[in-house]
Order: sequence, then structure tokens, then C-alpha cells
Amino acid sequence: MAAWPRPGAWRGRSPPACRSSPAMASRFFVLLFVSLVGAGALFARGALPLLGGDELKEILFFHAALPRLCMALLAGAALGLAGLLFQQVLRNPLAEPGTLGIFAGARLALGLATLGAPGLLEWGQGSIALAGAGGAVGLVLLLAARRGFAPLPVILAGLALGLALEALNKALLLLHYEALSDLALSQAGGLGQISFLPVFSIAPWIAALAAAAFLLRRPLALLTLEDDGARSLGLPLPAVRLAGLAIATGLAATVAATLGGIAGIGLAAPALARAGGLRRFPALMAGSALLGAGLLALTDQALLALAGPGLPAGTLTTLLTAPLLLWLLRRMKGGGGRASIPASRATHPAGPLLLGLALALTAVLALALTLGPTATGGWSFELTDMLEWRGPRVLAALSAGAMLAVAGLVIQRLTGNPMASPELLGLSAGAGLALLLAGLLGLAPGRGAMIALAAAGALAVLALMLRLQRRAGPTGMLLAGLALTGLLGAAGGLLLLTGDPRLLPLLGWLAGSTYAVTAAEAWTAFALAAILLPLSGLAVRWLSILPLGVPTGTALGLPWTRLRPLLLGLAALLTGAATLLVGPLSFVGLMAPHLCRMIGLRGTAAPLAGAALSGALVMTLADWLGRSLAFPWQLPAGLVATLLGSAYLLGWMLRR
Repeated sequence: MAAWPRPGAWRGRSPPACRSSPAMASRFFVLLFVSLVGAGALFARGALPLLGGDELKEILFFHAALPRLCMALLAGAALGLAGLLFQQVLRNPLAEPGTLGIFAGARLALGLATLGAPGLLEWGQGSIALAGAGGAVGLVLLLAARRGFAPLPVILAGLALGLALEALNKALLLLHYEALSDLALSQAGGLGQISFLPVFSIAPWIAALAAAAFLLRRPLALLTLEDDGARSLGLPLPAVRLAGLAIATGLAATVAATLGGIAGIGLAAPALARAGGLRRFPALMAGSALLGAGLLALTDQALLALAGPGLPAGTLTTLLTAPLLLWLLRRMKGGGGRASIPASRATHPAGPLLLGLALALTAVLALALTLGPTATGGWSFELTDMLEWRGPRVLAALSAGAMLAVAGLVIQRLTGNPMASPELLGLSAGAGLALLLAGLLGLAPGRGAMIALAAAGALAVLALMLRLQRRAGPTGMLLAGLALTGLLGAAGGLLLLTGDPRLLPLLGWLAGSTYAVTAAEAWTAFALAAILLPLSGLAVRWLSILPLGVPTGTALGLPWTRLRPLLLGLAALLTGAATLLVGPLSFVGLMAPHLCRMIGLRGTAAPLAGAALSGALVMTLADWLGRSLAFPWQLPAGLVATLLGSAYLLGWMLRR
């Protein structure tokens, strides 16, 4: 069995929680005072005027405003305590329900129960959410077991699983919108209430789980010791860890069943409690719960005062998770060095393999252009009448897939990391955030300006990731990229809630839909691919030497100072152009280079051509499946590719 991680993942001589003094502990009380008093002041400003008025205003106070505040305090305390328990058991300061895929797992379980077994809902949503949350935690630990449950691989597995489960949730919502729309609304992370009934329903569960954690405070505190030292004191490590995980999962699932996902509180509250100077574990338990309550209440009351009741607090806390993860990542010990790109063990000649890929792509193209479902429920082959509608989206998907695949291969060679891709490193998210920013500013750039804007966003993120690699290592770089991807998803959810008509086209793009691609846009994308892909071929020799590292490359005459900006710009242009067509998530940039190695393509030139063919094939197939399987409804091509790619990513992590 894999060994549990050693204590002390933080930089420096000792964890922050151990460097305490009365003066430092006073910081905690300042933080607690600011959060709770701030929340109380905002509540008093907005809700107290309702008292002493007419009967309707008093009803709003006692049945809406006051239950909302109580729910925020209760849920925040539960999430703060859950985050601390996860961090203590896993010895991982980045662990919290949002980074372990718990909220996505609970939401998926509730959705599946609503569709397939609605009778289970009569017993309450809590048990269903607990099953989904427990399954997510179990999968994360299974994926990270071969890496010894080290902190960064655990969080990488959790974020990757969360993306996969969220893609499933989106697919279910698109296919069964009428059945799941109410559930999606209730799972948005909003704290609005119409009575005290939800508060009274979850309060006993949270109190019981908190009491269980308090009873286990001493065994849990001993988990900071080395395993041998804890065993010498008679601590049953497996039982204590299982109990701690069960309590933390129960706390998070209870909140998720009632409010949905509220990420970030479980990460921020323990971090602030440690930064405030608390060191003893019982004090950290109380401090994390109190700060969690104050943070969530303050966030919700501030949003209520600034934006009204329509904006869920969970959206803002999710937006804050990414920068908080990056800050904590700077304090983690890096993974160090460069990862190795596995070489193919096969000895097959490249020619027949590339010919096979080309023939497979041709077959998929013929399928996508001619075969489709009919209004009567059957299938038919039709080319001439449907080419005007199918042709642009197929050409766009093909071009985007090829560009993302080649961008993925270039990035993998540039970083020396076989897990690097535009999606996992956040390049696609950077391109997406740049476009969202343009939309928020009311800009209406042309297609060329949008490509330049997206490429600039991708380039900025890639430069940041390469800088971060030196500090946090390959795994930390991937974690930062996934955090940025989650930030983009939260930003998209926030835009959906604003209802701004100027941003509606961006919402379809965020899902990766090729439905609205015009013929002019498709041919523009094809022209870009026809220009950028041959340019990538000119860098074959450079890409062959890059995985050897900078010292070896310099000794072999590699012009590193000129080469690095050129390859950065090439990867950014490929990513930016493709992201405009199929959205920020697809995982094609990860899958295609791996598929080339799996079938036996070696060297650099053959994998480059094979990646372009594989990426085009996967994306074209995803587009055809998305518009055919659920006809007359459509699943976006980017979403289908995300489902395929995330399944591949999780399988790859399991094998590793």
C-alpha cells in the first residue's frame, strides 16, 4: 500500500501553525472580529430597517433575512471545519471540498437520482449527496494512491475529477433541462431562504458531525506526527483517518445537499487561522469554524448590499479559490525538475501509421458530413442538402482539433511535461478570460482582433506557468493551470447570472459549441491552421532537442533566447485561434500527443503530423456525436471532447 505523505509540506523550518505567540494569536481575533462584525454591520444596515414597519417587512426579516444570515454562519462553519479536517488527515494544506471534487460528485449524484430514482429524494437529499461526495473522495484517493497521497497529486486528481464530473453535470443538464433546471438553480451556491426550515434541517447534522470531530480532536492532532511515531503512541492510523475523512465528507455533503457548491471557504478559513497564529489542533478546529462562518456571512452580506439577492455567494467564493490556491502553492515545496516524456516502445514505421490516421480521419469526415438522424427518428445519408449546415462546423472542429493537438505537443516539449496541454496549463482559460474581459468592457473586436486578444491571454498564462515551474515543479504548474480553468468556469457562471444580452454569445462559446460557426469563420480557421501547422514543422529539430533540457540544448547549439519566445508565440497563437472555435475546454491538446505515442510514432516529425491528424479526428468525431446522439438537442463539441478527454486523463492518472 502506498505510504501516506510525510508531515510538513510547507516551505521553511516549520509549518505556519507552529510559529505562534500571544502577539501572533491576536491576529486571529482581529480577523475574526473583522469578518463577524463586518457581516453583522452589513446585516444591520440592510435588514434592521425591516423591523418596526408593516407586517410584510417583518415577514421578510424573520423569514428571509434572518434565516439567510443563520444559514451563512452555519454553512461557513461546517465548510471551514471540513477543510481543516481534510487538510489534517491528508497532510495537505490545499485540500478542501472544492479541490477534492466533492461538490461536483454530490451534484452528479443528486442529478442522477432525480432522473433515475426520484423516489430516493423522499428520504432527503443529504444521503444522496453524501454518497456522491464519498464516491468522489474515494476516487481521488484511488487516483493519488500510487504517488503516496502526496499533497500536489491529491489536489491534481481532485481538480481533474471535478472537471470530469462537472462536464457530466453539464451534459445531463443540457439533455434533461426541464427535469434538472430546478435542481441546478438550487445548487448554484445561493444562500437565499424563505423560512428557517432548511436551517433547522441541517443544524442537527452539522452539530453531530462537529461533536464527533471534537471527540476525535486528540487522535486527529497526532496525525501531524510521523506515522511510526503515531503508531508508537498506540494510534490506530487507518481508523482515525477514515473517521476524519468521513466526518469532513459528511459536513461538506450536508452543505452541498442544501446549498450546492461553495468552494474556497474550506481553503481560506484554515489558512487564515494558521496565519492568525493558532497552533494547537483544537484551537485550529474552533478557529477554522468561526472564520468560515464569518467569511461566508461577510461575503454573502456584501454581495447582498452591492448586487442584490440574485448573485450566489458560492460564485464569488469560487472565483477567489484560484488566487488563494496560487498563493498557497508558492508556499509548497516544489516537485522540482522536469518531468520525463515517455518514449514509445513500439518500432512500427511512421508511414503506415500516419496513413492509417489519415484514412480514419477521412472516414470520420465522410460520416460527419453525410450521416445524421432524421426528424422521424431514423438515420439517413445526405450530402448536398445538408452540406451548407454541416460543412462549416465540421471544418471548424477539424481545424481547431489539429491546432490544439499541435499546441499540446509543442507545450509538452517546451516544458518537458507529458501532462502539459493548453487546457491543463490554463492557456485556454487565459484566452477565454481575455475574451470575457473584452465582452465585459463592451468591446466588439473583429475576428482578427479576437484571435490576437485570445493569443495574448494564452501567451501571458504560458509565460506565468513556465515561471511557476521553476518554483513548484511540473505538478504544481498543472495545479495552477487547473485553478485558472476553474476560475474561468466560475466567471462563466457569473456571466450567466448577470443576464447581460451582450454576453449571451460568449455563453455558447464557453460550452464549446460549433453550432453558430459561419462558413467565413470556418474557412478563416482552416487558413490559420494551414499557415501555423507548417510553421510548427519548421521547428522539428528544436522540438527534438528541447526535452533534453536547457544545458544540453545550449551545448548542441540551440538558440534558446530566440527560440523560447518563438515557440511561446506559436503555442499561444494555435491555442487562441482554436479556443475561439470550440471553447476553452476539450483536452484534445492532451490526448492527441499521447495517442501518437501509444500507437508507436517516435521522434518529432511523425508525432507532429500524427498529433494534427489525431486532434482533427477526435474533435470532428466529438462534433458529430454531439449533434447526433441526443437529436434534436445538441451537446457542444467542446463538452463532448471534454468528457472523452477527462476520462482519458483520469485513466492515465490511475495507470501512473
